[in-house]
Amino acid sequence: MPCFFLAGALILPRGTIVYLWFLTNWFSGVFGSILWPLIGFFFAPTTLLWYSVVENVYSGTWGTFQIVVMIIAVMIDLSPGTKKRKKKKAD
Repeated sequence: MPCFFLAGALILPRGTIVYLWFLTNWFSGVFGSILWPLIGFFFAPTTLLWYSVVENVYSGTWGTFQIVVMIIAVMIDLSPGTKKRKKKKAD
């Protein structure tokens, strides 16, 4: 079951954030204000999820593994979702 949740988090990170926000206490105590979760929700949802995992599961300890996965999460958030295809003109 955790593998399905992880796959869903990577496919639909904003849905996972909404689920965790309303149905669990996952984000309580992680952030000082509501500003950072809102910014993360709109601009960097995967990074927000990984940051909250590090704070909750790893007790806020940032080792090599946590930093590498954070870099991957930032790259996922910054990468374009789809490539635009150029339309060919029919001559």
